[in-house]
Amino acid sequence: MAKTGARALLPTLAITLGEPAGIGPEVVAAALRSPRLPKGFRYEVLGSAEGVAPGRPTARSAGIALKALEAAAAGWKAGRYAAVVTGPVQKETLIRASKGLSFPYPGQTEFFAARCGVPEDDVVMAMASPRLVVALLSTHLSLRRALGKITREKILRVVVETAAFLQAKGVRAPRIALAGVNPHAGENGLFGDEEGRILVPALAAAREAFPGLALTGPHSPDTVFWRARNGEFDAVVCAYHDQGLIPFKLLAFHDGVNVSLGLPLIRTSPDHGTALDLAGKGKADPRSMIAAIVLAARLVKSRQASNRR
Repeated sequence: MAKTGARALLPTLAITLGEPAGIGPEVVAAALRSPRLPKGFRYEVLGSAEGVAPGRPTARSAGIALKALEAAAAGWKAGRYAAVVTGPVQKETLIRASKGLSFPYPGQTEFFAARCGVPEDDVVMAMASPRLVVALLSTHLSLRRALGKITREKILRVVVETAAFLQAKGVRAPRIALAGVNPHAGENGLFGDEEGRILVPALAAAREAFPGLALTGPHSPDTVFWRARNGEFDAVVCAYHDQGLIPFKLLAFHDGVNVSLGLPLIRTSPDHGTALDLAGKGKADPRSMIAAIVLAARLVKSRQASNRR
C-alpha cells in the first residue's frame, strides 16, 4: 500500500535484526516499544526470526542476516533509508555460510565500507556513550598487524573523523586525546619508539592542518581513559582495538554504541554480540540497541541541519 501524508515524508531508519538466532530480534522488538525513540522518524525492520531456533545459528539464519545487510545497503543507496542500525551478527557463521564469497569481511563495518565504495582503511570504528567516546586506529586485526597500521596518515584521518562526529553530537570545540602505544606512552623511547617516531609527528601535522583543534598526546594509556571519563577530553583516539574497547565496555557495557565514521552512510550498532546463551529467554537488555537508534536519529538530524545551511 502506498504511503500518504506527512508520515511518508519522514526519514526512515533501517534496523537489521542481525543473526536471528541471537538476541537481535528481542532487543529490536523491545527498542521499538521504548518511549525513548525519537519522534519524527519511521523505523523499518529488516530480517525475520520466523522458523529460527533461538541460540542455534545455522547457514539459513546466517543467510537471513546477510540478506538484511544487503537490503539495508541497497535501500540506503536508493535513498530509502536515512541511516542504518545493525543488529549483532555471528561473523563466523556468516563467513562459513557464504563460503567467504558474499561476506569476506571481518565485520559489518568492513561490509558497509565495501558497499559504499570506501577503502577499508578510510573507515573509522568509534564507540560512543555518555561517559566515554573512543575511536580506533584499526579494527579487527591481530595486535601485530594492528601496530603496523599506525601511520601518520591514519592518525590524521581518525582525528578528523572523530572531531566531525563530536561536532555532529553537539560538541562545539572537541577536545581529543591521543593514547600512546606503549606503557607510559613509551617514556621517551625507553619502552618503544612508536610515540616519537609516528605519534608526535602526526600530532604536529594535525595541529598545523587544523589549528583550532584541541588535540593532545600521546598520553599514557593507563590514565587517559580515567581523565576522559572525568571530563578532561571529549574522545580518546586509541592505537588498537582492545586498548579502546576494554575501558569502553567497562564503563558502557549496557548502553554503548558502535558507530562507523568516514562513510557517506550513517551506521550505528549496539555494542554487544549475539549472546546466543540468552536468546529466547527474555533476559536480553535492549539499552544498547535503543542508544544506537537514538544516536543514528541524532546524526540524521545533524546532517539535515548541515545540509540546510
